[in-house]
Amino acid sequence: MSRPVVLKALWGAAALMLVAGCSSGDSSGGSGERPGTAPPASVSASGPGSASASASASGAASPGGRVSVAGTLTEGLKSPWGLAELPGGDLLVSSRDERTITRVDGRSGAKTSLGEVPGVVPGGEGGLMGLAVHDGWVYAYLTAASDNRIVRMRYGGGDGDRLGAPEPVLTGIPKGTVHNGGRIAFGPDGMLYAGTGETGVTGLAQDRASLGGKILRMTPEGRPAPGNPFPDSVVYTYGHRNVQGIAWDADGRLWAAEFGQNTWDELNLIQPGKNYGWPEAEGQAGREGFVDPVAQWPTSEASPSGIAYARGAVWMAGLRGERLWRIPLSGAERSGDPEAFLSGEYGRLRTVLAGGGGRLWLVNSETDTRGTPEPGDDRILRLEVR
Repeated sequence: MSRPVVLKALWGAAALMLVAGCSSGDSSGGSGERPGTAPPASVSASGPGSASASASASGAASPGGRVSVAGTLTEGLKSPWGLAELPGGDLLVSSRDERTITRVDGRSGAKTSLGEVPGVVPGGEGGLMGLAVHDGWVYAYLTAASDNRIVRMRYGGGDGDRLGAPEPVLTGIPKGTVHNGGRIAFGPDGMLYAGTGETGVTGLAQDRASLGGKILRMTPEGRPAPGNPFPDSVVYTYGHRNVQGIAWDADGRLWAAEFGQNTWDELNLIQPGKNYGWPEAEGQAGREGFVDPVAQWPTSEASPSGIAYARGAVWMAGLRGERLWRIPLSGAERSGDPEAFLSGEYGRLRTVLAGGGGRLWLVNSETDTRGTPEPGDDRILRLEVR
């Protein structure tokens, strides 16, 4: 698949960077220095943090990592959003607007509908979003009539199985036309984490009594997790605009990607109880009391959604940016400049999921009303990281 890309010259460098960015993203955006942490990268076409032309255009990376498309697992998906892997390697994918969950065979790509999830009310950036699988349950983050909420459904995992009736896990997450967050995942500690948005009401991000503009941490039943920073609260961190990417590195550190407003999208290292600045700060602010991002991008080059960790790097899917970013890490620090891959080749990129053994699953997002679908969209791609 080939899509339009624009070449721009880098200031003060002989390399070129591919800047895709025709489609708009999901409405795109601390500081407290972290001792021993590398300064944030500012990736732009006019700054020293830009990705190299070789990485962006051809998929050839600088030392330490490269990614290639090994094939298309399946195609013809409608508004795909959440992705979760079942024991055995098959995948579950949610349709934000169709309100359905589909099982995809991890080898053949054959699709089996598991049906519509009751109670989902799609609209704007809301609908049936993130998925997670845990102990015989399928968890889903969804927009209901009055709120965003997390539910869970029994699922045996067999080819002929259907989803059970949804049971509420956590309700009362603010909903809006925009900034609904939606990513959920179980951490290495067995707790359930969720990224939420402030729904365009910016003050919610700083209000610790609100579930909007937060990263939440809870037990599988939806109760505040042991060790949470605020008593009797599922709030883990606050000061976020719209978190749609969460992943853990090999040492169990939590990373999150979120949309900026007009200036900077962010990749953050998440520390319990910390304030990530929104709406007082966007991107690297250097202000006391806020945590600065580890890397930042102009909103035209990212508008980040899902992230995954593989082979020493965070991989970040860009919607408006229409590219896959690699952010190399060394422990809690960034070990090099971010690099862009697949620029403009598959349009808007929504979700990336680590599959083990250096494999990534990547979902594009051209059928969500903001893209320009081509034959086969939307699809799940099989990527190999080396």
